[in-house]
Amino acid sequence: MTAADAIPRKRQKFLPTLFRTTAFKLTAAYLVIFALFAAFVLGYVAWNAKRLLDDQIRSTIDAEIQGLAEQQRQGGIRRLVNIIERRSRAPGASLYLVTTPVGERIAGNVEAIPPGTLDRTGESEIEYARSSETVDKPSHALVRVYLLPAGFRLLVGRDLEERERLGIVIRRAAGWSLALVFVLGCFASWFVARRVLKRIDGMSETAHGIMEGDLEGRIAITGTGDELDRLALNLNAMLDRIGELMAGMQQVTDNIAHDLKTPLTRLRNRAEEALRTARSPDELRAALDGAIEEADNLIRVFNALLMIARLEAGRVSDNMSELDISEIVSGLAELYEPLAEEAGLSLTCEVAPSLKIRGNRELIGQALNNLIDNALKYGAPEQGGAGTVAVSARQAGDQVELSVADHGPGIPEADRGRVFDRFVRLDTSRSKPGFGLGLSLVAGVVRLHGGVLRLEDNAPGLRVVILLPAGSPKPVDTPALAESAASTPTPNPAGVPTH
Repeated sequence: MTAADAIPRKRQKFLPTLFRTTAFKLTAAYLVIFALFAAFVLGYVAWNAKRLLDDQIRSTIDAEIQGLAEQQRQGGIRRLVNIIERRSRAPGASLYLVTTPVGERIAGNVEAIPPGTLDRTGESEIEYARSSETVDKPSHALVRVYLLPAGFRLLVGRDLEERERLGIVIRRAAGWSLALVFVLGCFASWFVARRVLKRIDGMSETAHGIMEGDLEGRIAITGTGDELDRLALNLNAMLDRIGELMAGMQQVTDNIAHDLKTPLTRLRNRAEEALRTARSPDELRAALDGAIEEADNLIRVFNALLMIARLEAGRVSDNMSELDISEIVSGLAELYEPLAEEAGLSLTCEVAPSLKIRGNRELIGQALNNLIDNALKYGAPEQGGAGTVAVSARQAGDQVELSVADHGPGIPEADRGRVFDRFVRLDTSRSKPGFGLGLSLVAGVVRLHGGVLRLEDNAPGLRVVILLPAGSPKPVDTPALAESAASTPTPNPAGVPTH
């Protein structure tokens, strides 16, 4: 197919699509409404012009009849006839006729009128023929018949040619106006629909490219700030969020395939070794206990992954309520004091009273549980000696600041961005138990509650800071998340993996 053949095909495809667009239909509807309104306005103007002209004609006829009747009363029928003959010879639209009581014409410029016209006094609209015209070409006139003394009749009228010419002019102007409105409306419909269709086609092409696998494609923004730009901005934001979720899902899949392979292999090897080497029921029981413990660890990992995925998807439970964060932090610090002593650390707690936030109690408790547990695991000074884990909660303007600080090796600044990813464990923590999910869960909880999570240098050690909106944060319009949070009671030092 040549390029010349492709152009008509493109037009044939474009025009039906254009006619089906909402913009074209709306513009066409506006055109019809405007045309009807214009026709109504022109019709109203024409009707008022006709009525005004008729009123002027009636006023003129009444004035002439009164004047002629006065002349007849003063000078008799002869004087009236002389005046009528003189006026009849003058050019103009005025019509005059004087007849005898039996209807014989005496004077005037009217040759033929419909039968019975002179028998009815008052106003009427008739067809007539002037004296200088043939009877075959009648004209229209508005006349009034006046009964004179002795039975004589006087007919005075005005030709309606001016009114008919005015009607023709108005009808012609209305026709041209409506034709112009129709042409301009069609052009406007085509222009608007073509412009909108071009934008929509661009969105469709982008969507098609994304469906084909180009996940980096985004809808073009023209910068006009119109409704299509706002739609494109929202769609691009949605695509960015979907891209993040897809990347997270891919990361989870890769992490499960790599990082969970080792505990599953260890679980299988323990079971196989028990079958091969166990000599007594006690040895089999010990092997089963080890397998159950390994399976419990895997279940905790999957529960943590499920919770993190739901948090990152923005799913929040319906039981968001006002919480006394001071009570939660104090309770967790009290719970962890014995564990801190066992680890050779001291745990201090500095909590301002009556700090209020709005959130999910289980999720907030789980996040703090993970941070304190991490601090106890990795917070011992590298040079030895007594270390301190400091937990604090205070008011910071319109936010509540929660912090957990230790004096351990800390996290290098270059690694602070990636420790929030799933299954990320730094080299210094490889010897400690855990799966690298704790900080990912904390980041998801903080983001869900509209807060900010920061990792700071405690010189030495690490200080984790959580900033949460005080009072009632902006609501999240998402479905409920309750199962994972409810399935892991808080506080629970042995619950979800914390690092």
